[in-house]
Amino acid sequence: MTDLKPIAALGGTTPCIEVIGDLTISEISDRALASLAARAGAGPSVAAKMKALTGLDLPEPGALVASDTWSIWWMGPDQWMVDADHASHELLERTVKSAVGSEGSVTEQTDGWCRFDITGPSSEALFERLCPVDLQSMGPQGATRTMIHHLGCFLIRLRGGCAVLGPRSSAGSLHHALVTAARSIA
Repeated sequence: MTDLKPIAALGGTTPCIEVIGDLTISEISDRALASLAARAGAGPSVAAKMKALTGLDLPEPGALVASDTWSIWWMGPDQWMVDADHASHELLERTVKSAVGSEGSVTEQTDGWCRFDITGPSSEALFERLCPVDLQSMGPQGATRTMIHHLGCFLIRLRGGCAVLGPRSSAGSLHHALVTAARSIA
């Protein structure tokens, strides 16, 4: 089995990048993800342990915190998604579990999600067509759950654009929705 090749969520051997008008839609396949849930009553202890690991305070509702190495966004009460570069954190779930111990439940999420980064001046107009989220109210580093093309997604506001994470099994549908909406405003 030495001839196995990794494939991106859309099925290619390299991530897809499309430029439509002033928007760039980039498939991102080099991120490791792990979900973290603090067990009952352990929220403050998990927050302290994650700060020791990442140097970041766990974010409040609707927020994302990031450093050069880590991104963490709020998913629900005492629940967060942890993101890091896959090349240096291939075993991210184990790293987070080692840090929080029995006070947190940690689940590998890398292969469950696809990610598309959308950059360009028209990114706000694109998401006005796709979901009921006011990007201007999110600020420069916000994160929220939303529906795009009948898919439960995370929408993350980044400097210069947005990232959308959706179910990997629906990567083609999510990509189609993004491309179609981009063409409608190009």
